[in-house]
Amino acid sequence: MEANGTAGKHGLEGDSDLQFLLVGGTLVKIRSTTWKKLRFFRLQEDCKTLWHESHKMLKKNQTFSIDDIDSVRMGRQSEGLNKHTNPGEEELCFSIIFKGRKKILDLMAPSGQEANQWVSGLNKIISNMRNLNRQQKSEHWIINCMRKADKNEDNKMNLKELKHFLRQINVEVDDTYAEEIFKTCDKSYSGSLEGPEIKHFYDLLTQREEIDVIYGNYAQTEGQMSTRDLQNFLLNEQREQASMEDARRLIEKYEVDETAKRKKHMTKDGFMMYMHQDEGSILNPVHKQVYQDMSQPLNHYYISSSHNTYLMEDQLKGPSSTEAYIKALMKSCRCVELDCWDGANGEPVIYHGYTLTSKVLFRDVIKAIKDYAFKTSDYPVILSLENHCTVDQQRLMAHHLISILGEALVTKPLGNGMPTDFPSPEKLKGKFLIKGKRMNKLDAAFTNSNSLEEDTVSEEDEAEDCKENGQKAKSKKSKIKLAKELSDFVIYCKSVHFNSFEHAKDNQAFYEMSSFKESKAFILADTSATAFMHHNMDKLSRIYPAGSRTDSSNYNPVPMWNVGCQIVALNFQTPSKEMHINQGRFLPNGSCGYVLKPEFQRNLSSQFDPNMLTKGPWLKRKTFHVMIISAQQLPKINKDKHRSIVDPLVRVEISGVPADNASKETHYIDNNGFNPMWNESFKFNIHVPELAMVQFVAEDYDATSQNDLIGQYSLPLTSVQNGYRHVPLLTKRGDIICSAGLFVHLMLLDAK
Repeated sequence: MEANGTAGKHGLEGDSDLQFLLVGGTLVKIRSTTWKKLRFFRLQEDCKTLWHESHKMLKKNQTFSIDDIDSVRMGRQSEGLNKHTNPGEEELCFSIIFKGRKKILDLMAPSGQEANQWVSGLNKIISNMRNLNRQQKSEHWIINCMRKADKNEDNKMNLKELKHFLRQINVEVDDTYAEEIFKTCDKSYSGSLEGPEIKHFYDLLTQREEIDVIYGNYAQTEGQMSTRDLQNFLLNEQREQASMEDARRLIEKYEVDETAKRKKHMTKDGFMMYMHQDEGSILNPVHKQVYQDMSQPLNHYYISSSHNTYLMEDQLKGPSSTEAYIKALMKSCRCVELDCWDGANGEPVIYHGYTLTSKVLFRDVIKAIKDYAFKTSDYPVILSLENHCTVDQQRLMAHHLISILGEALVTKPLGNGMPTDFPSPEKLKGKFLIKGKRMNKLDAAFTNSNSLEEDTVSEEDEAEDCKENGQKAKSKKSKIKLAKELSDFVIYCKSVHFNSFEHAKDNQAFYEMSSFKESKAFILADTSATAFMHHNMDKLSRIYPAGSRTDSSNYNPVPMWNVGCQIVALNFQTPSKEMHINQGRFLPNGSCGYVLKPEFQRNLSSQFDPNMLTKGPWLKRKTFHVMIISAQQLPKINKDKHRSIVDPLVRVEISGVPADNASKETHYIDNNGFNPMWNESFKFNIHVPELAMVQFVAEDYDATSQNDLIGQYSLPLTSVQNGYRHVPLLTKRGDIICSAGLFVHLMLLDAK
């Protein structure tokens, strides 16, 4: 139980920033211009929990876990600090950003040096925690639960404390079984467990029977795995083309016993370590990096895209915030939307027009986008402008774009002549593209044929659709005046109205793109799938949610990807199955926000139709065998209820072309979220593997109401590794659940 601070301290022993946090200090907590309070903050000895004093009546002291922190930002980088502090206090300020919907914690230190130490120290601990493998996180989580169960802090565990501990880790056992475990470990007959007895109890608790069986089947050399044994496991079970050298490399990398390592053997502990690393994960480790060809034209990629990016909640009365842009960009979203309107004092604002959503300055949004656009991906960001501003405020928008984004803003075609195709994501690295209305054809940029300072153009299709839904009933005009300064920034993404695929083929330049509301897009995908796919071979298409989705719900993006649509815009602020699938779609290729479409969606001779599967290069019949073996350390759903234990089940879903859509689930297991075991097998018939998404969903079974989500994980079928694999689990909002996961066996085989 004493070891529980090692997770945060690992590699930081003696670090001055860590020592500074352990001592703690007084900071100013800032909520508004008038609400600024002194509070003492300190990192607790476990190096996993931050404590701070509170003056609330019922909460004198409060804590939060380092695991709950998404990021720590130096300076006035939050909306609150930017609004409620002075520019001269920049170096004193920092913000703690939490996962999920918890409010940002804005703080001010007494000096710039102390602010730097807080930020540096917290970032070091966060980095350490994230770099632990799942086995290490699991161990630290269990030890931490043991410490909490040790109510009198005597480093011993009596029977009552043991029962409390088991409930904490999500296991409900009857008193007889708890007493049996206790008696087995209480070798001293003292009535409490301590030292080696606690270690014995820990070993019994964490024993992985399923891993023992797998290891035992291949450990044919002195009770251990030799290099040859390990190679056999990799060849037979993991279906990897593994050489003896590959096996030796794994032993050298993961074996924890030096004697075994010298013999080039792998012990069970080393095998467990290997299974919890990237090599043992469901996601192909090669796909964690950018591995696809990024030199294709921009429209050959699916592009991670957000709708009404400025909104934190619903479409009618929720807050607009720069924070929403930061969150989307940090998830590698590469197309964000800016709904621009005239604001006070001549400054354009962004909000959902004619609703009660709050407003945020256009200038502040562009600054936030510049600061965070390329922190997680170097590839281009498209700014989708829905422009409702008067000409004067449009000119100010143009000024802000060029003055803030500078040379990163694409203001003319790449190269010397008139382009005939899109540049690639590789050529556009670090660049911003503007999507919006343009007064003339792009070739006018080379001929100076239009010297008008302003002109009248039709409104965006999305604005018109919103009117149909009654959200902008006050606005009857379908034309707007467009300022030349803003128009000239639209180079590769000129918004035009869609008439028909035939009309677009004959009259639309490659850089002219249409936006489709979901209902229109789904009809076209259903009735004219091949034509839609061909349209997307040389043009961009953007799909957006219906205006009737005032709760910011989402549509299913898969049918849109099936016909090659690139910019499939979703409400990123809304946790949902659709966003889980979207996160999974863009998980591979280094999570860079761009995924290369299958070759049959890029080849002009292709006649692919997802609704009618004729013979072609897309038809690669596979059988996907899935065995759900077990789960580890599933979180409690109702933490407030002391005796609440989950009854888990696991569902596996395939989403792709209609013929491949399927869902199968295990039975539920009573009262065991710690180490439930199913050993249930499923078989899925796959026709178009390159478009198939796989989703694992763990739920808490409820006989009387809807099951509660425990965790989920999605990825493309083409990124799945065969064999025995661990599947991480994410929360509803897409954050990793540190120690939880599934253990599965997977095999994707050619269909007979």
